[in-house]
Amino acid sequence: MNVEYNKDFDRALEIGRPPNIQRLFPNSKALIVSGKVIDRALLKKGKAMTIAANARNHIIIRGVVQAAQRANAAIIIEIARSEGGANAYCATNYWNLARQVDQVCNELGITVPVAIHADHYGIKKKEDIAPAKIEIPTIFEAGMTSIAIDASHLPDDENLLANLELNPFIPKWAGLETEVGEIKGKEGLSTVEEALFLIQGLNAHDIFPDWIALNNGTTHGIQASDQGIQVDLTAEIHEALAPYKVSGAQHGTSGNNSERLRQIAERTRTTKANVATALQMISWGVRVDEYGNAVMDENGEFIKLEGQGVTEELWAEMKAYAEKQGWRGGNYKKLNLPFENKIMGQPKEIRERMAKAVEDFVYELLTDVFNASDTAPLALETILEAGSYDIGPKATRIEDPTEWTEEKIRQKAAAFKRPKGSSGNFDD
Repeated sequence: MNVEYNKDFDRALEIGRPPNIQRLFPNSKALIVSGKVIDRALLKKGKAMTIAANARNHIIIRGVVQAAQRANAAIIIEIARSEGGANAYCATNYWNLARQVDQVCNELGITVPVAIHADHYGIKKKEDIAPAKIEIPTIFEAGMTSIAIDASHLPDDENLLANLELNPFIPKWAGLETEVGEIKGKEGLSTVEEALFLIQGLNAHDIFPDWIALNNGTTHGIQASDQGIQVDLTAEIHEALAPYKVSGAQHGTSGNNSERLRQIAERTRTTKANVATALQMISWGVRVDEYGNAVMDENGEFIKLEGQGVTEELWAEMKAYAEKQGWRGGNYKKLNLPFENKIMGQPKEIRERMAKAVEDFVYELLTDVFNASDTAPLALETILEAGSYDIGPKATRIEDPTEWTEEKIRQKAAAFKRPKGSSGNFDD
């Protein structure tokens, strides 16, 4: 760090870490911040977004933070509810992610700001709301600094009402993402009408999300469609939402070429780009194409690159385990939980080559595709300008709350041209 950055870093470390982080890690030198800070830093740079990396294994965390340090970029480390919730398929979870990130940042001397995001906190039916009111506070107690409430596959009125009901359980200083349109669902792409309905309804109740995620043509997991992200649609929706000052969160970036991702950064208001499956595959040593999709052989099997990722012996064991379970393609993600300890039990040089492969991939994304380089100082600047970890909302209330009662919410939603129901895969 140069002298000026060192001075700003020390001050940001003193005032910029949220209360839960200060309590958990009182002597830490890791600058774990609210998701709001990361969003604001990317907005300051302009036409830029940063990685929100799904940390399906510990190695990914190490590679991502080292890439961010090289790029001098503010970043987000996240885990989705399916990946790391109560029924997790990863060893990394909502309750240990912050501890892992803090440890790695201190061990490696990482000085870039990092937010810890609970991605896709899924509400799939009304009955999910009551237990969520109990569980959400626990993940913030464990170090989350940002959350995505995902009731996107519910009917539009239920989506909005779920967001309203759960918001009191989210700290006001924390980053907040909301979602509209079923990611990888069957109900079609998100519309301006749907997005406005959700954001206007929240605004009327003094809730100002930092991000909105759309179904804009992307998918999750192993790419199942060549449709890809619809840049024009995304730009149109973001422009309609401009008065509400909400940024975009781009899900499922794997499977889209670099030029399309550059267009998302340049032409839309996106500041957060989720990357999950590609990082998992790269860490294991599976061949991926230029889009980050795993490459299959003629038998539909993943291609393991010799001398990369896990050892050949461990990969053979992972394949055999998957075959016994009947797992193929995207279901290989379920190997994360049973094999985390075996991955960490490999020799140091193996673990380091795994992390280095992730680092190199993420570094290229941050610097050459996402335009996130040198956003770390902008995050520090944001904290210092606010004089606090709590930098406040970007927007103010412009909607009339009397027009957004529960009764009127249901009336407005009933007028939509197409209903929505439960379908699709929205989790990671």
